[in-house]
Amino acid sequence: MFDSMAPAAPPTGPTLDSVARFSAWFLQRHPRTTPESAALVDRITASARAENRAAAAHLVAVGDLFALRLSQCGETEDWAVDTAAAVTAEVAAALRISQGLAGSRLHYARVMREELPKVAEVFKAGDIDLRLFQTIVYRTALITDREVLAVVDAELALAVPRWPSLTKGRLAGKIDKIVSKADVDAVRRRKERQAQREIGFQDQNGGMSDIYGSLFTADARALATALDGLAATVCEHDPRSREERRADAIGALAARADRLGCRCGRTDCAAGRRPGASPVVIHVIAEQATVDGTGDKPGWLVEADGLVPPELIAELAASARLVALVHPGDAPPEARYVPSKALAAFVRCRDLTCRWPGCDVPAIKCDIDHTIPYTDGGPTHASNLKCYCRTHHLAKTFWGWQEKQLPDGTLILAAPSGQIYVTMPGSALLFPSLCAPTGDLAPPEPQPDDRCAERSAMMPRRRRTRAQNRAARINTERNQNRRAREARLAARSAAMFPKVAPGGAEDDPPPF
Repeated sequence: MFDSMAPAAPPTGPTLDSVARFSAWFLQRHPRTTPESAALVDRITASARAENRAAAAHLVAVGDLFALRLSQCGETEDWAVDTAAAVTAEVAAALRISQGLAGSRLHYARVMREELPKVAEVFKAGDIDLRLFQTIVYRTALITDREVLAVVDAELALAVPRWPSLTKGRLAGKIDKIVSKADVDAVRRRKERQAQREIGFQDQNGGMSDIYGSLFTADARALATALDGLAATVCEHDPRSREERRADAIGALAARADRLGCRCGRTDCAAGRRPGASPVVIHVIAEQATVDGTGDKPGWLVEADGLVPPELIAELAASARLVALVHPGDAPPEARYVPSKALAAFVRCRDLTCRWPGCDVPAIKCDIDHTIPYTDGGPTHASNLKCYCRTHHLAKTFWGWQEKQLPDGTLILAAPSGQIYVTMPGSALLFPSLCAPTGDLAPPEPQPDDRCAERSAMMPRRRRTRAQNRAARINTERNQNRRAREARLAARSAAMFPKVAPGGAEDDPPPF
C-alpha cells in the first residue's frame, strides 16, 4: 500500500525525468529552507547592517567632536595645528591610531556632514558599508560646484542601495559614470601600483614617465631623505609644490648635483647662498653582540620604525660609523634648555617614535619636549624629556593636554576631555635596558586650560589654510583631467580630418 505521507524511494536510471525525481526526493528528505537556516541568514544580514550603522555612528561622533571644538575656539584656520589637526590628535589618542588614519576619519566625518548628506543618510541606515562610502567620497572629491555635488549626492543615494557587491574597480566605474554626467573634469583617473622589488620606468604622454617598484626599507628611507634635502635647497619663492620639487630632485640626484635649481626667476634669489644637500645618514640601533656578529637579536631602523635582521646589522656595521649609546643613569640635569648630543641620542633611542598614543613618526624626526616646561622649572633631564612629532608637540602645548612622565620613560597623558592615556617607550620590548629608571623628579604643577587664551599668539601660522591647500590640489587635478580630455579630442579630430600640406591633392579644384 502506498503511503502518500512518506517520501518515495529514490528513483533509478539515467533519464532526465529520473534526475528531477531524485532532486525532488532529496529536497523532501533534506529541505534547504528550514527555520534554523532562515534565522541564521537573518542574523547575518542584521549584523551586517548593524556593523554599517555602527561605522556611520562612529564617523558621526567624530564629526560632532569637531563641531564642538570648533564652537569652543573658532576655526583657527591659519594655526599650524588648527581645529582639524587638534581633533585628529584627540581621536588618534582615543583610538590609539596614527594621526593620518585619524585624519582620514575626520575627513569622512566632515564629508558626511558638509558635502554628501543624502548618501550619509543611506550609510547611517545601514544600507551601504564603510568601503562603499569611502569609495564614493574619493570618486566625488573633485566636484567643486555645490549644486552639481548636491545633484550627484541625490543620484548616488538612490542608486547605491540597489547595487550588488562589486569589486573596487567596477564600483569606481559605476560611480564615475554618475560623476561624468554631471562634471566630466571631476572624474578621477585610475592609478596602478607595482609590488615587485624592482624599479621600473613607464613612458607617458607629454614627456612624462612613471617610476614604480619597491626596494629595501633602509634604501627607500635614504632615497626619501636625499630627495627632501635636495627639494629644500630652493628659495621660498620657488613656484613648485613640495611634491613637484621632490620629483624634480630625482633628476638632480641622477646628475650628482648637491642642490636643485630654483625657478623663482628673481635676481636676488637666496637659493645660491644656501648650503647644498647634506649626505644621507640613516640610524640603526642594535645590541653590541649583534654588531659583532655573535648575537641574534634584530636591530631597529630609527627612520623607518622597523626591524633590521641581525645578519644585515653585522654587514652594515662593517662600513658604518659606530657610536656607543650611554644610559644617563642618575646623572644630574643639564644646565641648558637644549639637551646635549648624548642626552638627545639617548632619549630618541629610548622612545624610538613619537610618544603620542598611536603615533609612529620616527624619533629622529621628532622634537625633544620637556614634560615639565623649562620655563616652569622643568629640568633638561632624561626623566623629563620625551619625543613628540611637531604636530603633537603643538597639540599638547596649545590645546589643553596635561602630562606626567615616570623615571622609566612611561608617559601619562590627560586629554582635554579628561581621558587618560599611558604610553611606554618604544624600546621597552627590544632594548629594555634603555628603560631603566633615570631618577625621580618633582611632579609637574597643574596648568590652566589656555588653549584659546593669550598663548595662542605663539602658535606658528600656516602659509595657506587647510581649505586653500585642498582647493589647490583639486584644481590641479581637474586641470590635468581637462587638458587630457582636450588632447584626446584634438587627436580624434586630427584622425578624422587630417590636414594636407599646401599643393596636395586636397588643393585641386573640384571636378565640376
